[in-house]
Amino acid sequence: MKQKTAIIIGITGQDGSYLTEFLLSKNYKVVGMMRKTSAVPSSHIAHLANKIHIAYGDLLDTFSIAETIRSYGPDEIYNLAAQSYPGESWRLAIETAEITGIGAHRIYEAVRYVKPDCRIYQASSSEMFGTPTEVPQNEQTPFAPVNPYGAAKLYAHTMAQIYNTSYKLFIACGILFNHESPRRGVHFLTQKVAYGAACIKLGLLNSPNLNEQGEPIVKDGKIALGNLDAKRDWGFAGDYVEAMWMMLQAEKPDTYVIGTGKVRTVRQLCETAFGCVGLDWQKYVVVDPRFIRLTETGTTVADASKAKTKLGWSPRTSFADMVKMMVDYQIELLKNGKR
Repeated sequence: MKQKTAIIIGITGQDGSYLTEFLLSKNYKVVGMMRKTSAVPSSHIAHLANKIHIAYGDLLDTFSIAETIRSYGPDEIYNLAAQSYPGESWRLAIETAEITGIGAHRIYEAVRYVKPDCRIYQASSSEMFGTPTEVPQNEQTPFAPVNPYGAAKLYAHTMAQIYNTSYKLFIACGILFNHESPRRGVHFLTQKVAYGAACIKLGLLNSPNLNEQGEPIVKDGKIALGNLDAKRDWGFAGDYVEAMWMMLQAEKPDTYVIGTGKVRTVRQLCETAFGCVGLDWQKYVVVDPRFIRLTETGTTVADASKAKTKLGWSPRTSFADMVKMMVDYQIELLKNGKR
């Protein structure tokens, strides 16, 4: 059987690293496309460096994307790259549109001209639902993004449908709800909470890592967060990358909602994380208006029944297990002086 080749755009991030491990287990030749400013040795794929190929390209440059595709002739492309902080997308609105929205469009164009039989996975997002008209959300729920990140993702998602129809490309879109892991960036909410719980447990009253405001994430023994009543559907990233692969093995390109179907508040996240280290979160978490989004996304919770029925996919890792995994990982890093 011919070995398949997959290009992962955004390979150094959380999803890229888990997907790389998964595809290698399936005997794929894995090519990571990354900007020259990215660094493999310090990324989540450092342990896989001798098992993968690296190609340099940029989502701002259609030619570099096309050249990578021409050089490796991939069977599959996974576009996981984005300016991926929804809250930061207000400050980086134009950059978010260029990378997250137009960047995906450049991939479609490059594939159309260079290798139109290549299958593409496009990472769509639950942020596209914005303030949902129904709960839970499925593939038929209307989109109404409320931040630049969600709007950019919706542009990429819509263009995928257009290219599927107009050019007969195979572009499958996964509308992934929040998915986390120990490899999540420290400025994401879940990791910030896990990191804060770990610091406070170890007696660090002022953390080495800083927040978006340039202050310690844990400052004077407290962690500052935004809206504690925000509701999200949080799942484990390691489970979700398998769904990405499944979408590209299907007979036809389609859109699938991926999530756990269980909604939790930021309060519950804090309670679970601090509970992992035997602490009462209410003594350490404070609300800071600076971290409240200009417009808050509504209650997003997935109805992933289509993925379960058509792909046979369902999440395996519980919320509690995922959070414990994250807190334990942060404690280990702090003990070893790596944070």
